[in-house]
Amino acid sequence: MLLKLAALGAVGYAGYKYYEKNRLDENGVAFAKGQPDGRVRNAGPKATTTDEKSWSKTDEELDESFPASDPPANY
Repeated sequence: MLLKLAALGAVGYAGYKYYEKNRLDENGVAFAKGQPDGRVRNAGPKATTTDEKSWSKTDEELDESFPASDPPANY
């Protein structure tokens, strides 16, 4: 009986760890740590989980104009 209880606890713990590892962040995967809660994030590479060095000037301008329907005019 004690062995079964220990095995059940181990399975539960492993399931919990798997769930925590695969759980999405409250803000979503695109938000960097320290960003405000909500559905809208700040613009720019510092507000995302991507590498800042991989962003070009065009990437940043497109990100800053995202909700608008007009793309940046200078790319």
